[in-house]
Amino acid sequence: GSARRLRVTLTPTPTDMLQILSPAGHPWLQMSGEAPDKPLDSAVLSRLKQFSAMNKLKKMALRVIAENLSEEEIAGLKEMFKMMDTDNSGQINYEELKAGLERVGANMKECEISQLMQAADIDNSGTIDYGEFIAATLHLNKVEREDHLYAAFQYFDKDGSGYITADELQQACDEFGIEDVRLDDMIGEVDQDNDGRIDYNEFVAMMHKSTAGFGKKSHQYNLSVGLRDALNIKSNS
Repeated sequence: GSARRLRVTLTPTPTDMLQILSPAGHPWLQMSGEAPDKPLDSAVLSRLKQFSAMNKLKKMALRVIAENLSEEEIAGLKEMFKMMDTDNSGQINYEELKAGLERVGANMKECEISQLMQAADIDNSGTIDYGEFIAATLHLNKVEREDHLYAAFQYFDKDGSGYITADELQQACDEFGIEDVRLDDMIGEVDQDNDGRIDYNEFVAMMHKSTAGFGKKSHQYNLSVGLRDALNIKSNS
């Protein structure tokens, strides 16, 4: 009905976010001058590596939150994106990510860089767009604001029931271009009371929980630990 249409209208889609977060079209970037040619900040790289260990739901939630952030809240990240995006395409490709990592003296194998690239590339496009970069490098104190968390939960809870169901999670994955998902596993990582769905408290607990608490059985978590060791960067708490 009309309420459903209104809810959909008020809920940003990944396409909306791409337009809002586009470096070429966003006024935040148009107002700023040339990005400084400086090495990548080690704390930001640490957050990027932590992002690689997160489950898919948390990655999608961070992408939703990124759309709601002010210029002040992402200070420095947009300049860093522009610095890495050397061809000004609005996308960071493998070679650009590799060059950015080399600037900080990272001793990483090409396969590790490739896996890090894949982890940050939420929609599996083969590149990291501006929204994905912001989502992957946000500081946790920006992520854990109550209004941001509630807005992100509402994005997934399409029918406003107070729960994220398997069908709603599948719809979100489709919207983000995420394929070959195991919905039961995604829900099971977060579903504390084993009712087969995710309520708001469970969602908040996932967002607040440290990276190491999620995906610890997966290859991605082992990769994340290995990347931190390779870069000799301590994980942010």
